[in-house]
Amino acid sequence: MDRTAVAAPATDLPPPVDMAPRTSKPLGRARIIGSLVVIGLYVLAAIFGPILLKYDSVATDLGARLKPPGTTLPDGSFALFGTDQVGQDVLAQMMQGARVSITVGVATLLLAGIIGVAAGLAAGYLGGWLDAVLMRLADVQLTFPSILLAVFIASVLGPSVVNIVIVLSISNWVTFARVTRSQVLSIKERDFVDAARTLGARSWHLVTRTILPSAVAPILVVATVELGHVILAEASLSFLGLGTPAGTPSWGVTIANGRDYLSNAWWISTIPGIFLAILVISFGVLGDALRDRFDPRLRSM
Repeated sequence: MDRTAVAAPATDLPPPVDMAPRTSKPLGRARIIGSLVVIGLYVLAAIFGPILLKYDSVATDLGARLKPPGTTLPDGSFALFGTDQVGQDVLAQMMQGARVSITVGVATLLLAGIIGVAAGLAAGYLGGWLDAVLMRLADVQLTFPSILLAVFIASVLGPSVVNIVIVLSISNWVTFARVTRSQVLSIKERDFVDAARTLGARSWHLVTRTILPSAVAPILVVATVELGHVILAEASLSFLGLGTPAGTPSWGVTIANGRDYLSNAWWISTIPGIFLAILVISFGVLGDALRDRFDPRLRSM
């Protein structure tokens, strides 16, 4: 009997079936690119829009008030998104408001991120009573809804751009602190940290050169999501009159100015609200896509 006919060679076995979804990586890449394109357009509009479209917060033109979108004004200018109750161009307000809102969002994330990351590093690496105090303080703050806490602090400090940055930073440092602490507790027990410690690395070097770089990716994901939340919170406080001052353009102020004219001039509040929602959703999609990319547990699912 021919022994070769008894058992087929191993090379004839069919290749293993790849059960991983093939569309996950292209889909995630498309979500990241699409979100970055939308956010980039907003940033370009915030930078160059006020230069192209002049906006004067105290100027009025009662002859051009409440004009619908697509109207050519008496001075020859074209109001793409119409005018408000005092004749100001809604598009010009939105461009200037985008600059203020994005600036407030970035400044808030920098301040909240520095405070939260520093607190998380200290709590996770040192532990002991410092960890207990910082985390109990975070637990106490988390018992209050962040927007209500921001409203309370803003009502005490008063409306201004600097105050709104301070208010939102106080409301958002806890998220950075908790994420950083959880990452530090996991990273500081790994072999490469023990190896650096064995080689004589001091605590400052371990924290800044070994542990913190390994925790950057989750922190950036949180910052991306929180930036959209901060911009929405700034608009909410400005809508209530507790954010930017009345003379400072903001999406929240523009939406608040048009709430009494929804029946006959819907565009004053509706158009800025739609663009605000698109920006916040873009940050949310970007943060979700970055989380899927950097989290190995989700990436393997």
